[in-house]
Amino acid sequence: MSRIVFLNGSFLPIEEAKVPFMDRGFMFGDGVYEGVGMLDGRLIDNEAHLERLERSLREVRIPNPYSRAEWTSFQEEIARRNGMTEGFIYFQVTRGVAERDFVFPENATPTVAMFTQAKSIANAPAAEKGIAVITVPDQRWKRRDIKSISLLAQVLAKQAAKEAGAQEAWMVEDGFVTEGGSSSAFIITKAGAVIVRPLSHAILPGITRQSLLQLSKEEGIVLEERLFTVEEAYEAAEAFLTSASNFVVPIVSIDGRPVADGKPGPLTRKLRELYLRMATAPAMAAE
Repeated sequence: MSRIVFLNGSFLPIEEAKVPFMDRGFMFGDGVYEGVGMLDGRLIDNEAHLERLERSLREVRIPNPYSRAEWTSFQEEIARRNGMTEGFIYFQVTRGVAERDFVFPENATPTVAMFTQAKSIANAPAAEKGIAVITVPDQRWKRRDIKSISLLAQVLAKQAAKEAGAQEAWMVEDGFVTEGGSSSAFIITKAGAVIVRPLSHAILPGITRQSLLQLSKEEGIVLEERLFTVEEAYEAAEAFLTSASNFVVPIVSIDGRPVADGKPGPLTRKLRELYLRMATAPAMAAE
């Protein structure tokens, strides 16, 4: 069966989905996107993701074409049509179609696309074994808090990671880790404190990051929102990343150096279990 995608209000086979040549997403990368994880048929942290989408759209001045209820309905329907109960739903909004010109076109209608990616999240091998990361220079623009579809710097970072035999790249600016190519970056000190960079224009406000910090506070885990260097990461007791498509994943090496004993640490495992428990709780399904 062909994968069903959503394009501008219609569900159709992916082979039939066409975007006009002059779409500003294609010409300029003029648009924003979101991605939501699904587990047991439930959209995880969806309200927070839709809130972030609204914020990104406001920041780049693209009108939001749908209400939260409509977005949620489309997400649930596309998952149903593709028979997906676990995986990832990606959706993006561009400014629309217009003659190529840098200034905003008048009366353009936003282009909206959505698709599913079935994958194992809860029992992903990476969560059990951990992954390797490398560090690369952060070459992105200054408004990384906007979830822009302009992702060339991240593409180059991810490719560098693949060529180095790693699964993620941590981007570094002025000696400090900003975030991963598609994830939030965390370390755990030998004293047991969870360290993550504070929110600013320098990083994306990760939704999984946000939920995990709240769960950690409720559990009484020591948290420090501050900058950390690559050297501090090398000496950490544990390291991990968070993202909507992976939840919480241990990092066992950085730039080829093992993190502690090179195995997923106990606090990272606990944090992952806390997040999975939240994601599968009955209250989540009722939201």
